[in-house]
Amino acid sequence: MALPTADQFLATTPIETNLLAVVISLFLSALLSFILSQIYVKYGTALSNRKHFASNFIILATTTTLIITIVKSSLALSLGLVGALSIVRFRAAIKEPEELSFLFIAIGIGLGFGAHQWAVTIISFVIISLILILRNIKRKKYNHHNLYLSITGKESKYLTLTNIIKVLTKHCNTVHLKRFDHTDGTLESSFLVDIGNHHHFALIKNDLDKLSSSVNLTYLDKDGIS
Repeated sequence: MALPTADQFLATTPIETNLLAVVISLFLSALLSFILSQIYVKYGTALSNRKHFASNFIILATTTTLIITIVKSSLALSLGLVGALSIVRFRAAIKEPEELSFLFIAIGIGLGFGAHQWAVTIISFVIISLILILRNIKRKKYNHHNLYLSITGKESKYLTLTNIIKVLTKHCNTVHLKRFDHTDGTLESSFLVDIGNHHHFALIKNDLDKLSSSVNLTYLDKDGIS
C-alpha cells in the first residue's frame, strides 16, 4: 500500500463531510449543553449569576462542534487552528473552580459531537450529570447555610476581613468564607452563612455600618430565611 505524499498529508482541502451528520451533531450538542446549563443553574454553587454564565454553554459547545468538524479531516487546518488559538486570549473572569469545570464539560460535549462520537459523548454526559446531581443532593443533606452574602467597602482601620468575620460570627450560626478580593484598597468578600431570621440580619447590617459608612451588603442568593 502506497504511503501518502507530503502534499497529500498536508492537503488544505478537507474531506467532504456528511451534512446530515453535521446537523445531528450540532443539534445534539445544543441539546446536551442546554441540559448542562439547567443543571448548573439548579445545582451549581457559584456565587455569580449562574443563569447568565450558563447561557454561554450552548454557543461554546456548538461552536466547538463546528470547529472540530471542519478541522478534523485536515492536518493543515488543524495546525492553522493552533496558530489562531495562540493569538486569541480567553479573558473571562473565572473566579471559582466550578465555573471552569462546567466550561470544560461544555467543551467536551462539543469535542465529542464534532468527532461524531455520539454514543460515547451521550453516555459520558449522563454519567457526569448524575454525579453532579448526586453530589448536590449529598451537599444539601449536610449543608445548613441558608444565605449568600456579599460585603464590599473601602478598607480602613476598622473595616477589615477579620472584623467582618467577627460581626458575622456574632450573629450567625455558621460562617463560611467563599471568596475574598482585595483591589486598590477595596475589600470584596462573599460568605455562606446560616442566619436565623431577619432580626439577626438587621443586627449584622448595623454592626457593619459601625465599621465603615462605605460598606455595602448584598444578597447574592437566598434559600429560605425565616
